[in-house]
Amino acid sequence: MSTVQTEQRALPRSGAAAVRPLLKPALSRAWRDGRTLQFGTDPERAQVVAEADERYRSFLALLDGERDTSAVEAAAGRLGLAPPYVREALAELARTGLLEDAGAVERELTGLVPSRRALLGPDLASLSLLHPPPGAGAAKLAARARARVEVRGAGRVGAALAAALAAAGVGAVAVLDEGRVHPADCSPAGLGPEQLGRSRVGAAREVVARAAGRPAAGTGPPTGQPGQSGHLERPERPPRPDLVVFAPRDGSGAFAGPAVAARALLRAGVPHLYTGVVEHLGVVGPLVLPGASACGGCVALTRAEQDSAWPQLLAQLADGGPGRPPEPACDGALATAVAGLAALQVLLQLDGARPLSVDGYFEVSAADGMARRRRLPPHLDCGCFWR
Repeated sequence: MSTVQTEQRALPRSGAAAVRPLLKPALSRAWRDGRTLQFGTDPERAQVVAEADERYRSFLALLDGERDTSAVEAAAGRLGLAPPYVREALAELARTGLLEDAGAVERELTGLVPSRRALLGPDLASLSLLHPPPGAGAAKLAARARARVEVRGAGRVGAALAAALAAAGVGAVAVLDEGRVHPADCSPAGLGPEQLGRSRVGAAREVVARAAGRPAAGTGPPTGQPGQSGHLERPERPPRPDLVVFAPRDGSGAFAGPAVAARALLRAGVPHLYTGVVEHLGVVGPLVLPGASACGGCVALTRAEQDSAWPQLLAQLADGGPGRPPEPACDGALATAVAGLAALQVLLQLDGARPLSVDGYFEVSAADGMARRRRLPPHLDCGCFWR
């Protein structure tokens, strides 16, 4: 019997069986020698099949997702493989994260139109590796399709972030902002120069629609279900979101504001993330889980302990005060990197993980291109943990 071993660290194990077994398409396959087959290239997740003889190779060729387990056993029997051998091999492949369930994938993604599902193929492949049990990656993608995220700000960071979320399968991405598109709002990953002078909300709606692979509003038939097409909700009456991102165009989201709106989200129990670019520094976080992690108030109190003048400085920077620079800096590459990092934090939260921006935040500097995580313990004087 061939054995499956980990190259470095074992993947999460599961006893889940695949109804229509399929070797995970995203995993590379390479021979370490004439009888040792390796799946995957990441040293921490790669799996090695020892003693992969000719019978085992023929068995692997049957795992194409077209046959159910009974058909696999029957086909393997014609190759001279006994049913107990086949069942043990399938169980071992499932336990080590090498097996997908084509039937489970189809059931989980039945709400996605074919064109949308095709666009999300690489995302599904990635999720199937991050969540090894058969069908688990598809379940995560289906959950994303039911999620609603609200991005408050349509500048270089906010619009690119909204597009990244829509392209990753988030079902409803709403962008809230005011005014019209200025040259400083444009970036390759977000609003384009061709949208100058247009309403920021309308322009952002088109960016999200394009990223989701559907016609922009007014250019095609209406799309009913958010889980099917990445529908952008109208900002005037948005439904309750699963998560809110503060990404104001002036970068003040990096200061964990605005406080009034954040308190309303705390009271409502809505997770929210701060992000923005200030001068040469991009900031992502904290991601606030109301009542369970440090909030924007904790940021302000912590900064005030480090710099007693911080509250006075922040008051001058907030709400269009005299401290605001006449032309805020926002490097395009830095803004795109911040938007991508923020999108990853949102997706991790939606997928059920605990992002590192919880009880912490990231700083990305245009000076050296490095991303650093800063810890942010909940502040004892902040009321966010009080019952």
